[in-house]
Amino acid sequence: MLQRLAAERATGALMRDRGTLYLADGQVVHAESPATPGIDVLLTTGGTLRHEGWWDAVAQAGAGQRVGRYLVDSGHVPGGALELCHLGALYDAAFFALAPTGTPARFRYGVSHWIGPVRPVPVAAVQRETLRRRELLDRIWPDAACDSAPVLRRPADPGTGSVPYRQRAVLELADGVRTASDIAQALGRSAFHILVDLRRLAAAGLVEAVREQPLPATATTAGRITLPEVTADPDIALLRRLRDALEAL
Repeated sequence: MLQRLAAERATGALMRDRGTLYLADGQVVHAESPATPGIDVLLTTGGTLRHEGWWDAVAQAGAGQRVGRYLVDSGHVPGGALELCHLGALYDAAFFALAPTGTPARFRYGVSHWIGPVRPVPVAAVQRETLRRRELLDRIWPDAACDSAPVLRRPADPGTGSVPYRQRAVLELADGVRTASDIAQALGRSAFHILVDLRRLAAAGLVEAVREQPLPATATTAGRITLPEVTADPDIALLRRLRDALEAL
C-alpha cells in the first residue's frame, strides 16, 4: 500500500496499529508513534530547544501547519539541528508504524501534519532503513521479548565487564515496570536506540523481559471444577475463594 501511494504521489496520512506516516506528493514528511518520543521531546530533552520556545511555535504556527519553519525563522532552533532531529523522529516512528500487523492500514487523503515541511524522505528510503533496523536487532539478540514487555535488571555475573554510559542509563530504569518505550520517554532518546541497548544488555545477561504469569486454572470440564494443585503450605486466601466458589454452585 505504501509503495502504491508513493507511485501515485499521494498526500495524506497512512494510519496503522502502532503509528502514522504522513505523505506529501508520495514522500514521507513526518511519522508519529505512541512507542516513540515525539520531536518535541527530542528537541527539548536534548537541550536544543527550551519548552517555552516549543509551545510558542505551536501557538504561533500550529494552525498554519508551519511549526518547523517558525522554529527556524524565529531563531529557536538552527535549521540543520531541526532537520537532524526531525529525521531521527521520522525514522524512529516509522520503524514502529511499519511493524508487521494483522490489522489493515487506512489512508486518509489530504491530511497534513502541523509540523509542516522540513525534509521529505522517499518511501523506498524509509522501507530500506526500517528493514535494516530489524535485521540489526536480530543480529544483536534474536529474542524480541524486551522490545515490548517491561524489563527488569538482573544481577551481573562476576565476569561481566563495565557497562557503557548510555547503557547504564537504560539499565538504571529497568525496574520491572517500565517498557522500552517508557525508558525512551524518560531519557528523551530514540526508542529504537533504546531497543538496541536493551538487546545488548539482554545478550550480556543484564536484563530480562518480565513475562506475564498464567492465571490459575479454574475452568469447568464436564461439570467438574479443575482446582489448582494445593501444596503442603496452602494459600489460605486462595482456599477461601475456592470454598466460596463451590458454595455458590
